[in-house]
Amino acid sequence: MKNSFKIILASGFLLLGLNSCKKEDLNLTPTNDVTAENVYATPAGYKNSLVKLYATYALTSPSGSDNSDVGGLNAGFADFFRLFWTSQELTTDEAICAWGDVGIPELNFGTPSNDNQFLRGLYSRSLLQITFCNEFLRESTPEKLASRNIAGADATAITRYRAEARFLRAFQYWVLLDAFGNPPFVTEDDNIGKVAPKQIQRAALFNYVESELKAIEGDLAEPRANDYGRADKGADWALLARLYLNAQVYTGTAKYTEAITYSSKVIAANYQLKNNYLDLFKSDNDRNNTENILTINYDGVKGTNYGGTTFLINAAINADMNPASFGVPNGGWGGNRTRQNLPALFPDANGTLDKRGVFFGTKNTIDDVGTFTDGLRVTKFTNRTSANTTPTSLNGVFSSLDFALFRLAEQYLIYGEAVARGGSGGSASLALTYVNALRTRAYGNASGHVSAAALTTDFYLDERGRELYWEGHRRTDLVRFGRFAGAAYLWPYKGGVKAGASIPAYRNIFAIPTADLIANPNLVQNTGY
Repeated sequence: MKNSFKIILASGFLLLGLNSCKKEDLNLTPTNDVTAENVYATPAGYKNSLVKLYATYALTSPSGSDNSDVGGLNAGFADFFRLFWTSQELTTDEAICAWGDVGIPELNFGTPSNDNQFLRGLYSRSLLQITFCNEFLRESTPEKLASRNIAGADATAITRYRAEARFLRAFQYWVLLDAFGNPPFVTEDDNIGKVAPKQIQRAALFNYVESELKAIEGDLAEPRANDYGRADKGADWALLARLYLNAQVYTGTAKYTEAITYSSKVIAANYQLKNNYLDLFKSDNDRNNTENILTINYDGVKGTNYGGTTFLINAAINADMNPASFGVPNGGWGGNRTRQNLPALFPDANGTLDKRGVFFGTKNTIDDVGTFTDGLRVTKFTNRTSANTTPTSLNGVFSSLDFALFRLAEQYLIYGEAVARGGSGGSASLALTYVNALRTRAYGNASGHVSAAALTTDFYLDERGRELYWEGHRRTDLVRFGRFAGAAYLWPYKGGVKAGASIPAYRNIFAIPTADLIANPNLVQNTGY
């Protein structure tokens, strides 16, 4: 299933190149025959265009890994996942990078400038993917389908495609909501290139994402009934649960009851925990895996780039760690490792180790940020299979490990935290059952079980660290717990000081990039920048 889907993704990305155009060309007549009328002339054209929307999550351009469709950014840095991960992890207690590329040291310190190239890249990548979704939605209205004589089962299928496109757009607006707060806002109802986009305020954007996710629910496939890697009701509910868990940050109004409602929907659907935690992060994690809810799919031969899980694996190892044992025999970039706070979350429980904590090295402290061997390396992700074989990898560097945007374990923890924070309709005893299911898997037995009294909100921050580390959650979690800014919680090099220092509260969101402020007079910079 996975390989054939990735072949389709590569084909869909070719269409992305054919359909793309420069802003200044929007009012010109195309000089070739690749127009919307041709691309969307048949049901197959709509399917290929949907694939393009998913492909933009996994690839950087329609012309290979050395090119980027986000201008002004090195192609190796330009894929969605690498940009998102960098924003969510390097700014926190979970990760630090040895590289000196412009913008990385300030991310390490949690003090990125207004023009940090990685954050500007994330902002641009999210808006680009929203733009692609908007174009698909403009071309798939009932009126457009009727004008192209598309009806019956084909029209019904495209209705589902539209729901998926709206989900993918809602996800990217959630990224912008979480990271930048008050971004520009455009839907399919706005004319391209005619008027500068208006700025939407954070609470209003929350309401929009919420309303979109609720509106599309009925048109999405049932949980796990869609093609692997495509959004379904489970993904929709999972994003709603995540949205509601953070509602107080986003809007000032808590919605923990709603977080319980939607995490419960996911939990009651057809998902189950994977028996072996580390198998979730191996290159055959698409096989017999009913824990993952929605993934970004990667292929080490057919659809490569230097971001994604290729980045996740290679940046965490160096040549001294035997890259072949991680399925990338010619890889190992020696960049990312953890700060001492993360390994400290994994103490013995009654003499039994938590198997989720997998680290390499002997020096836990960081004296020199630029020295990769200062700090323990994270070995959670690998391009090896659960049978300990290596899939084919272009040049022995690229990964076929898929990345889960949502998985069941997160929903267990959302449910429990929302109960602990006072949400209605949940059960403390059920929350305990979910937590101990995760800990049974983590320890291999009941030695890691906790009691109901242990399930404080602080417990959930630590347990999320143990279960979800390096999966792109940490910055959002620390902000929600009031631990990202300020001096209440410090980690090495926070604020640019080896022992850690306070950073101001305005840094709970990032700056709107200066270039966009100059280009769009409707935008106002976030407070503090």
